[in-house]
Amino acid sequence: MATLIIDGNSYEVADGTKLTVAIENQGIDILHRCGGNAKCTTCKVTFNAGEPDAMNEGEKAKLEEKGDLGEYRLSCQCLCVGTMDVNVLMTMTSTGLDDAGPALS
Repeated sequence: MATLIIDGNSYEVADGTKLTVAIENQGIDILHRCGGNAKCTTCKVTFNAGEPDAMNEGEKAKLEEKGDLGEYRLSCQCLCVGTMDVNVLMTMTSTGLDDAGPALS
């Protein structure tokens, strides 16, 4: 099991769960406007601890395209492992949107 920490609250999640799914499963209204396909960057997070070393090509390409490589990660492209302490940057509440995006797989 992985440990996910958000705003000081700790949650146990299955290893290998997409980070966006794990965050949403904790009742946090994280945005994922492209459905978890590394196209929109609305699921961005920063890490206080436990940032994955690996980054897939889709995430890297999108962050480079936006000039944001090293600024944040796309939670739809990160898998939960170990202990991850994250800050969710865009939610329905913070943006005023009424839809998080397509269902995540």
